[in-house]
Amino acid sequence: MQRDRAVLLVAMSGVRVADEQLSAKGLTLPGFVRRGKVIASLPSLGLLTIAARTPKHWFVRYIEVEDSLTEALDEAVSGKYDLVAISTLTARAGDAYYLARAIRESGIPVAIGGLHASVLPEEAGTHCDIVVQGEAENVWQTVLSDVEQGEWRPVYRASDASPVEFTDGHAVPRYDLLAGRRYNRVTMQTTRGCPLDCSFCAASRLISSYKRKPIALIERELELITSVFPRPFIELADDNTFVNKRWGKELARLLARYSTRWFTETDISVADDAELLDLLAMSGCAQLLIGLESRSPASLGEADSRGWKRRQAERYAEKVRRIQSFGISVSGCFVLGFDNDGPEVFHETLDYVRALELSEAQVTVLTPFPGTRLYDDLARQGRLLEPTFWDKCTLFDVTYSPKRMTADELREGFSWLVGELYSQSETARRDQLLRRCVRAGARRRARK
Repeated sequence: MQRDRAVLLVAMSGVRVADEQLSAKGLTLPGFVRRGKVIASLPSLGLLTIAARTPKHWFVRYIEVEDSLTEALDEAVSGKYDLVAISTLTARAGDAYYLARAIRESGIPVAIGGLHASVLPEEAGTHCDIVVQGEAENVWQTVLSDVEQGEWRPVYRASDASPVEFTDGHAVPRYDLLAGRRYNRVTMQTTRGCPLDCSFCAASRLISSYKRKPIALIERELELITSVFPRPFIELADDNTFVNKRWGKELARLLARYSTRWFTETDISVADDAELLDLLAMSGCAQLLIGLESRSPASLGEADSRGWKRRQAERYAEKVRRIQSFGISVSGCFVLGFDNDGPEVFHETLDYVRALELSEAQVTVLTPFPGTRLYDDLARQGRLLEPTFWDKCTLFDVTYSPKRMTADELREGFSWLVGELYSQSETARRDQLLRRCVRAGARRRARK
């Protein structure tokens, strides 16, 4: 078929830490760097999804921008494209805006979408021609049709359009656009949104309410992924995969049919269903990232207005042991800087990670992403250090004034914790726990 139109899809990727001290320290910490490289290497599932909704008379090219913007700009203004679409997270909004302005100067229309643009469409709109707000697949074909006509709107809101529902016939993301590339992991989404209500979470509710894909659709996606990557390691781009245990068991049975290892995020309640854990272990689940957030009940109350996490906390150790006894590694995620946290929180968190015997751990600084309840609260209280701080929305930089310590104490304490937690000795200790976890899983599978 003659393709008379072309669109360039640009993913702003990469993990950056603005704090120079922490950035320099990260170069010498194997555990910290290891997880950072995994995150940085993930493809943009949002762009692959709208690529699948692009009419056949449009040629589609997908590129990623990690550091240098020059190559992306050269490609965008090469004369090949009728539209350039950029997807970005908050931390790279500045780079995305710079790139968009430079492309516009050449006369090529630019669209920006993603979480940051969805939350701040007026801001994004000053740097581009088109802002796509919300779930882009709802409006993408309208955007392209209007560009063909040379008359487009400044903002396309997914909420104003008929939703593209998850059905068996839903378009599968264009994983074929990734052919020939090397990734640590390939992303696939099985659920969108999360029913929990964490004050700091920017992803779970701002784009979509909680919903699940049909198993038949996920199977089609797995077929395409494994045709492009024969033995992929899959990272489910979900906020909370196993909220629904019955559906989760169907998913695990499907994944078991493929020769792949996989990772996802979920909540600690997965430990309460032994049948589900057994299915996960048999399906190739290598690790679950679980937001444990804090050892402090008061801090957990700040994180979750419904108090669900606080009620779970007294059994964290028991539940972590149960999950890992099935050979599934638990990466516990902790957030530092709640209003209840004082300078003692850093030593307490290190001791808590050790006591829980986690095979992996991730620590972040409480970050007020625009659009979250946390951001609104801190802005109202006048506690944001700068009015605009998007390049510091990395999860590792301090952007506000804590209550029980200074910003410098939070910054220095977090840097100390990172140094301890990802030191050679602590990383080796967790690697030993991981090996014990793997052996437990092997023994369990041998009994089957």
